[in-house]
Amino acid sequence: MAPRYGDYQLEIYLNGLTGVVPSHPMTFAELEQRAARTLPSWVWSYVAGGAGDEHTQEANAAAFRRWGLYPRMFVGAAERDTSVDLCGVRLPSPLMMAPVGVVGLCAQDGHGDLATAEAAARTGVPMIASTLSQDPMEEVASRFGDTPGFFQLYTPTDRELAASLVSRAEAAGFRGIVVTLDTWITGWRPRDLATANFPQLRGHCLANYTSDPVFRERVGADASPEEVVAHWTGIFGNPLTWDDLPWLRSLTDLPLFVKGICHPDDARRAADGGVDGVYVSNHGGRQANGGIPALECLPDVVAATDLPVVFDSGVRSGSDAVKALALGATAVAVGRPYVYGLALGGADGAVHVLRSMLAEADLLMAVDGYPSLSDLTPRALRELRG
Repeated sequence: MAPRYGDYQLEIYLNGLTGVVPSHPMTFAELEQRAARTLPSWVWSYVAGGAGDEHTQEANAAAFRRWGLYPRMFVGAAERDTSVDLCGVRLPSPLMMAPVGVVGLCAQDGHGDLATAEAAARTGVPMIASTLSQDPMEEVASRFGDTPGFFQLYTPTDRELAASLVSRAEAAGFRGIVVTLDTWITGWRPRDLATANFPQLRGHCLANYTSDPVFRERVGADASPEEVVAHWTGIFGNPLTWDDLPWLRSLTDLPLFVKGICHPDDARRAADGGVDGVYVSNHGGRQANGGIPALECLPDVVAATDLPVVFDSGVRSGSDAVKALALGATAVAVGRPYVYGLALGGADGAVHVLRSMLAEADLLMAVDGYPSLSDLTPRALRELRG
């Protein structure tokens, strides 16, 4: 039987009969405001900030407002099928948690990666675990329960280390590898610059490196924290070219996704190079300002290839996710909202945010007459005038 995500609202209303109201915000705006008051300023600047004057980051979110969903009547959408097949991995919904490199610092106990994994287990929403983690990937994966997990790779210049990270992800039970292409160097981020903060330079979120046998061999068993950071700094960013794609493909038999694809020509070439899925994203506007909202890139990428397409950037609600699905996304990843929930309430806060988004999307499909994801096509949308 398909999950009834919309029942979360009934749970909230019934709890209200005994005087219990939600302890976490019901809107993104309030979620953001409360997280800003909760997180240390240097963590907040990293999570909430974008590149340059943040025009692209804001445009990502605003792009969803340009589209409206047609309501369709006499459909009888009493049951909704939100399941999706992502490269052979069956998911109960198309929602995923995007990789966030400092999520470990966003939980009050400093183990946000583990709390995010627990939220994945409790909701069925897969976590795409970042290479930049406070806890080793093996410990993160052990918290997934029956929910599939994916590992996001920041490809180091050390190929043996890259192979080791991917091999460990396979052994830990991850179901796919997501290679991020747009972060071999950090973009111009004024909020972080204003606090002179780069968490990894302070030794944070490097557990996947310090637990890796190749990295440990390179840096030496008796390396000081400063030596660890110095070595990491020297190998972190790999400016990949198309010539590197066959090597990346050779690292694993798991489904391989390439993240950061926004141009249809890049999607076609990646497909020709043997990837299993493309991931449309402009890193939430964190890496490059002055760009195109990722949502506007989505339809052309979808049209360019038959591969599954994961999407993120600017997703703030369940209705945003529905619009991205209608524009052709196979799965939609959310970032900042679940991180803010994590900051406020750990795994419970993230679960609340995910259940809220799932409920909103489910109820929107019910009210507007879309009983399955296959009914959400570009014809379900209209571009708004003005």
